Amino acid sequence: MRVVICGGGVIGACTAYFLGLRQVEVVVVERTGVACAASGKSGGFLALDWCDGSALGRLARRSFNLHAELAANLDGGRWGYRRLDTWSVLAGAGRGRGGGRAVSGPAWLGERALVQDKLGTQATTAQVHPARFTEAMLRAAVDLGAQLRLGCVTDVVFDTGRTRASGVKVDGVVLEADMVVIAMGPWSMAACQWLPLPAVYGLKGNSVVYQSGGRISPDALFVELATADGAAHTPEVFPRADGTTYVCGLSSQQVLPDDPANVVPDPGAQDALRSMTRVFAPALADTPIVTTQACFRPVTQDGLPLLGPVLGVANAFVATGHSVWGILNAPASGEAMAELIVAGATEHVDLRRFDPARLPAA
Repeated sequence: MRVVICGGGVIGACTAYFLGLRQVEVVVVERTGVACAASGKSGGFLALDWCDGSALGRLARRSFNLHAELAANLDGGRWGYRRLDTWSVLAGAGRGRGGGRAVSGPAWLGERALVQDKLGTQATTAQVHPARFTEAMLRAAVDLGAQLRLGCVTDVVFDTGRTRASGVKVDGVVLEADMVVIAMGPWSMAACQWLPLPAVYGLKGNSVVYQSGGRISPDALFVELATADGAAHTPEVFPRADGTTYVCGLSSQQVLPDDPANVVPDPGAQDALRSMTRVFAPALADTPIVTTQACFRPVTQDGLPLLGPVLGVANAFVATGHSVWGILNAPASGEAMAELIVAGATEHVDLRRFDPARLPAA
């Protein structure tokens, strides 16, 4: 069996890896570069139980545990896997130590920050460097026999009745396959021209990466920031094992460019994020910024991913739409897609809530 996966992001990479474990021939087709979009520019935050009570609960728990297994089996130090504590912080107008902290938190927070609650411990929250994790998973898939092919998917190839996928066109050249998986993040919307898929949208987020060194402890922050003019922001802060610290919290609505390589930060994003950081962590804000970046997260109409067969087209599957939980849920999503493709059913996670047929085709 040959499976062609369209997309070299974290979902495609994990699907390729788990198919490789099942001795399936895999070709991953990527247009711009492995982890070039949200898979390389997100926070990389992992949580065991934050999705409990929702349709994502079992997927997230399975995936959190798979992250730990992958790190143990494939040397997770290469992608910065580690457990960490996670805090809720209030900052800005009317906040600060003058009123006393609700709980004790990271020492590197500033005077205008109030630690409100502990959201997670090292038993329930963790992190990876998302680009390195994605690259490592694809490298592991290649070690199992997968191929990476650079090129742009321009169409899906069908049998004579157009009821069965039999490959894709890559830059106009047919690449035959027994199964086709669309895993192109928000660019999966392009596949709606070829397949009856529900819409996938892109939500843009900006971020900066500080060269913070060893002065910032491994504590993740979810901040509620109030400014003097009444504006509210929700920056997120993730110190990483490589001595950098990732800060995001500035979203915008923009048209998705045709090529992920053309995604750029919003004008003024770096200054805005540094100003936010300075309010609750001035010591961090004073460190050099090594990267200012932006990405589009894939979202669906109901906020749940699309994981499963394409309605009415045999041998065609889709795996995308994970929104902010793509890095967290990638291992379990890849595992489940591999099970579905090879055996026709899943063993560890029920994918019925994520069936693409639940939503109308775009």
